[in-house]
Amino acid sequence: MKAVVFAYHDMGCAGIQSLLDAGYDIAAIFTHPDNPGENHFFGSVARIAAEQGIPVWAPEDVNHPLWIERIREIKPDVLFSFYYRNLLCDDILNIAPQGAFNLHGSLLPKYRGRAPLNWVLVNGESETGVTLHRMVNRADAGNIVAQKSVAIGADDAALALHRKLCSAASELLAK
Repeated sequence: MKAVVFAYHDMGCAGIQSLLDAGYDIAAIFTHPDNPGENHFFGSVARIAAEQGIPVWAPEDVNHPLWIERIREIKPDVLFSFYYRNLLCDDILNIAPQGAFNLHGSLLPKYRGRAPLNWVLVNGESETGVTLHRMVNRADAGNIVAQKSVAIGADDAALALHRKLCSAASELLAK
């Protein structure tokens, strides 16, 4: 199945690797430019794409008509978003006949939006997880496809919980 992936950060790397392991044909990856001052602890989606020989782009505005047309020309069966920072417009979401799916770092519907990992820690939650859901034109609002829970240990700081969520994402996507 041919996929176009929108990804960033470790969760993006985990998602891409899971799709490759499952036999997806990733025809293109859209990401954000790596910032040397920011990525000292997480993987580079662009590096993985280069290692796999997958075309990778980091446009300022993926919703620009030029990029919409380029994605349309690829004729993907499915779209995936793994920690991509920008919302995708309806013109993109409607390109793939099998749909568009997002991986979110919480057990939706709780903690929709940005930085869910931070908020579960701030609010003293004992559990969180990852959710795969269909994408619609509102953030984290589409129908839930699957979820994987993760216990938050008393000593879990953000980085430890981040690693747990990446593992959970890989497990969830392997199904």
